[in-house]
Amino acid sequence: MSSTAPPASASTTPAFTGRTLLLVASGAVNTVHLPYWLTWLRKQYPDVTVKVVATRSALRFTTLQALSALTSHEAILDAWPDEPRPTALHVDLVEWADSVAVYPASMHYVSRAALGLADSPSLLAVHSTDAPVVIAPSLPPRIEENPVYARHVKALEERSNVAVAPTQPAVSVTTGRKEARSSAPMWTVLAALENLRTAAGGSAEEKEERN
Repeated sequence: MSSTAPPASASTTPAFTGRTLLLVASGAVNTVHLPYWLTWLRKQYPDVTVKVVATRSALRFTTLQALSALTSHEAILDAWPDEPRPTALHVDLVEWADSVAVYPASMHYVSRAALGLADSPSLLAVHSTDAPVVIAPSLPPRIEENPVYARHVKALEERSNVAVAPTQPAVSVTTGRKEARSSAPMWTVLAALENLRTAAGGSAEEKEERN
């Protein structure tokens, strides 16, 4: 596991034309910093609505209550609901979001997404959407050098609307050495989302007007 605390101040605010951001939180230890980034998003991009889907393992490091409070929208557990629904959850997520970020993405989540598994609402939404998707891995020591991980990244980026954000050096919470890899800052993820959107032919607002 790795953890890098967010900077005390984050003044970098790239242009971002998305208005509905689906944020998927997985079971990487960097999820403990997600409340910080949600607060940062709310301050820097007040016109962006954020909805969080959290895996069961993500809830080892945060709570649905905290994620709901910080976004003013009910955070969703990444599991198929037991109660009947009039609509499919993954379809609702795809229809709602004009941008998707998996932040942070554990090695397990990266692997499942790269292999095309669709055993949770968020994974099926990631595979179904044509909106820009940025996956921001948070990795334990030596995983990034593993050829299996490299193949997963290559497979994910074969999709024209998907990018894998570069990691950054981090201290392993287990060894205490700077040998882990942390998720990129949120502003890097937003810039990557916007690059994908531009490459696809315009801003979220322009696409909505054309539709």
